[in-house]
Amino acid sequence: MLQKSMSSSSSCCTLLIGLLYVVLLGGSLSHGQLSPTFYDTTCPNVSNIVRGIIEEALKTDARIGASLIRLHFHDCFVNGCDGSILLNNSATIESEKEALPNNNSVRGFGVVDDIKTALETACPTTVSCADILAIAAEESVSLAGGPSWNVSLGRRDSTTANRTAANIFLPGPTQPLYILKEMFSTMGLDTTDLVALSGAHTFGRAQCSTFINRLYDFNSSGNPDPTLNTTYLSTLQGICPQDGDPTVVTNLDITTPDVFDNKYFSNLQVLEGLLQSDQELFSTADENDTVAIVDNFTADQTAFFASFVVSMIKMGNISPLTGTAGEIRLNCGKVNDNSTESDGLLYSSM
Repeated sequence: MLQKSMSSSSSCCTLLIGLLYVVLLGGSLSHGQLSPTFYDTTCPNVSNIVRGIIEEALKTDARIGASLIRLHFHDCFVNGCDGSILLNNSATIESEKEALPNNNSVRGFGVVDDIKTALETACPTTVSCADILAIAAEESVSLAGGPSWNVSLGRRDSTTANRTAANIFLPGPTQPLYILKEMFSTMGLDTTDLVALSGAHTFGRAQCSTFINRLYDFNSSGNPDPTLNTTYLSTLQGICPQDGDPTVVTNLDITTPDVFDNKYFSNLQVLEGLLQSDQELFSTADENDTVAIVDNFTADQTAFFASFVVSMIKMGNISPLTGTAGEIRLNCGKVNDNSTESDGLLYSSM
């Protein structure tokens, strides 16, 4: 665990990371021009098509909505919202799927492929894979009882992936709050965005490997994380024994695990946040700004929904490819046969 006393060196590190991010992007962090009406003429039923396929997937996989919104998040935090997370390994691409935060963790690729197939039938070579992720995130939230919003569209797909950036810029479940704040700030997102977007953990599941550090030997103390409710601790130890299967999953929200609501935040108030990065939003003593936001979202679900929509739109605007940059992939897992990889560089190592 990094200590707060390292904040000065961390600030220096953050600056370097910010500069590295610009280099890895091959450009600036400026936002492209997206519009909710982008497909009104060329593919007017795009949202209905996406929604229908997610509805069908939910019949056999209650987790899929949360998995799809996570794909959008993990896409946007690496080289911007460009569909790069969907690319498979190839002769020229090291897939982001095998980066440490993604490997054997991100899921939902089959549903994305089903959506792409349906859209290629309805409106060929029109809807990007990056936009599919953005639409799927909104529809997943709406279908789970959360807010709806007009998704800004017009992203194009990258012809490269960036595993190095995925290993650097994707927030992890054991990182302290001040590091999470810095990582979000690097993306142009503020503390309210951090708390609001963390609220997506109101549905979905997490593997034992992402929180077992809290259950037995937190920070090499020989004891569990003191910010974990003792009754909840016993429940989690039953699900995740010390020498058990690290891939076993449990609900991120113990209260309403498949509903998009504000119970995630009330769980934090009674020390029932599953991930360390969740509970730190409420239990980090010298970070009262996040505590106030958690309290507000607990008391007012409408306020949470409104902030979540704003933050999702902001996140979806991180450095998209627009205009003639990139391409519209015909298969979300691979670049088109005529691709030139002209919109970026592939970094396999640092």
